[in-house]
Amino acid sequence: MQVIRVSTGVAREALINGRKLLTATGKQPMQGPVGVGVLGLAGDGQADPTVHGGISKAIYAYPSEHLPFWKTVRSQAQVSLWEEEVPPGVLGENLLLDGLLEADMYIGDRLILPGCVLAISEPRYPCFKFNAAMGFKQATKMMVQSGYSGCYLAVVEGGTVQAGDAFTVQAGPRDVSIRELFRSRARV
Repeated sequence: MQVIRVSTGVAREALINGRKLLTATGKQPMQGPVGVGVLGLAGDGQADPTVHGGISKAIYAYPSEHLPFWKTVRSQAQVSLWEEEVPPGVLGENLLLDGLLEADMYIGDRLILPGCVLAISEPRYPCFKFNAAMGFKQATKMMVQSGYSGCYLAVVEGGTVQAGDAFTVQAGPRDVSIRELFRSRARV
């Protein structure tokens, strides 16, 4: 299992559904080590801290295995060409992970990285801003139907993280997976 990409970004104003709103999607890939503190990655921000960010939702991780799905549906929705990759950070992800899917992410599991320790805390539930970020009106619905939510991480031990970091999963209580919790709350 490996961190493929680390992305950060600050909240910025965007026109969404005819209104100027703050959004922090469209994060940009970072080179080298990025600081990890109790509230997340250095240089990262959230537009609405009532639903994103904070101690239990400090970092948003997303499986790289889902990118081909989003590439296809964005092409079908005619917001990108078939050969275009999903832009980095468009999902709002801080960490793009390889080798860990929602069915294998359990609340309380810890990701042991070379420079920090993170704990899986809850799934990400998309809001209307996700449609704008992805460029088509059905994106939120498709995330709910697919269950491709990714997860939020709390910081257990701060330090650094960077692209290429290998990580292991230290099992927590294994009571409920991200997939199970997402499906139960999203009523799928």
